[in-house]
Amino acid sequence: MSGKDRQKQLAREHYERQTKRRVEREARAKRTAVIGTTAGVVLVVGGVVAATALLGGGDSDATSTASASGSPSPAASASEGPKPAAFDPATGTCGYVPDTEGAAKNVGMPPAKVDTSPATMTLKTNRGDIVIKVSADKTPCTVNSFAFLAKKNYFDGSKCHRLGSDQFPVLQCGDPLAKADGKSETDGRGGPGYRFVNENLDGAKYTRGVVAMANSGPDTNGSQFFIVYGDTQLPPNYTPFGTVTKGMEIIDKVNKGGVITPGPDGTGAPKETVEIKNVTMSGKS
Repeated sequence: MSGKDRQKQLAREHYERQTKRRVEREARAKRTAVIGTTAGVVLVVGGVVAATALLGGGDSDATSTASASGSPSPAASASEGPKPAAFDPATGTCGYVPDTEGAAKNVGMPPAKVDTSPATMTLKTNRGDIVIKVSADKTPCTVNSFAFLAKKNYFDGSKCHRLGSDQFPVLQCGDPLAKADGKSETDGRGGPGYRFVNENLDGAKYTRGVVAMANSGPDTNGSQFFIVYGDTQLPPNYTPFGTVTKGMEIIDKVNKGGVITPGPDGTGAPKETVEIKNVTMSGKS
């Protein structure tokens, strides 16, 4: 091999290493929702399809390998750093911990003390109100987080960045930094700068109207969530914390509009933009 050829080889290997590291960083930062088919294919919301192993246990912790540019491996390194604590009935508290992965719109940390009273969350959007009955008794840490973020106006001006397909009927929202223009490669990576545990997974079903948390691995919940507008076959890895009681027709209309630039899995930023103007939490069930 000539010196010139050797230089080309070294340059190519350097580029490949850089690309691999970039993909791994993006994988850890991405908030994802996953669906499996009977063939074992995994679709990743916010990324590119290509996993060959069947879904494993824990959050979006599929023991699968994702490929292609920027596509996340659903297995996140949740073992790194402090562990969030589940709700403690004796003290009425939840344990939230800092999240150093991904981009953050940092508004502080939710209070540890939570309120498990029945509540209703309203998403005021440019297309009308979407009203969600939340399960504070079953998902106290999740609902407490949303109540905190709502008071901080965290979601104001954010856009739902991912519309699913016929096989994956969900609308994903909650990334405060998402552009939802069909071009941004950073959509789906934003969060509040903290994370918390999964809740209410036993027997979880993701049928029409269910609202659940998106995540990137066990106990990596942040602010991103998805609304199901059909029936999915998702494994019970995503905290279902509420049900839409008003506004599903808004989601249906957005779905009919399709996506701007479909990815290999058919998902993408919706043509009919959904912008969250404000989120409120009331004590009415």
